[in-house]
Amino acid sequence: RDVSFRYPGTDTWALRHVNLKFRVGERLAVVGRNGSGKTTFIKLLCRLYDPTEGEILLNGIDIRKYSYEEYLSLFSVVFQDFKLFSFELGQNVAASVEVDEGKAKACLEQAGFGERLRELPKGLHTCLYKDFEEDGVEISGGEAQKIALARALYKDAPFLVLDEPTAALDPVALALLTVGGLCYTIGTAFYLMKKIRYMHSVWHLWVLAGSIFIYMVVILFVI
Repeated sequence: RDVSFRYPGTDTWALRHVNLKFRVGERLAVVGRNGSGKTTFIKLLCRLYDPTEGEILLNGIDIRKYSYEEYLSLFSVVFQDFKLFSFELGQNVAASVEVDEGKAKACLEQAGFGERLRELPKGLHTCLYKDFEEDGVEISGGEAQKIALARALYKDAPFLVLDEPTAALDPVALALLTVGGLCYTIGTAFYLMKKIRYMHSVWHLWVLAGSIFIYMVVILFVI
């Protein structure tokens, strides 16, 4: 509610007088150019930063009044600068040494990595990269993005946040994830994108321009 934010040490507003509301089960799309404040918006929502002005409310309560750890547990996030580790594929998906293999495989399949998974001799136990294992596999940027998405799905949090989730995907993989079904199966979600034409099954569309949010339209499908 009336949220404004500027990073420490600067007088430039990254976001200014942001007012928006969404409900559980809805999908919100935020579109804007590089540097428009999309990622800043998500970092505020996930409470990686607190607003300089205004407040963010959950069920009518300022999010700063909730337990920080419990609040963070509400979000599964894929940021643009996500990281994968030189561990087993399954451990990367689960973000843990302990892996529910059935769940991990299902999430990888849903994220479009199923075919590649079946090609790996060790399956979920395949080590990513060669830092620790000589037989580790090198993966492409698009494959890494699918694994990061599977990790977010594996967490199974109430809110899914995707910051440029398809930037490294080829057109075929993009079609499978959008037209093919993933965007129609998830619940409450936030999409941050540069291009409106890659938004599918979205309820609310906002455009960020000059640190200001502009509400465009309520839509169901954009192709």
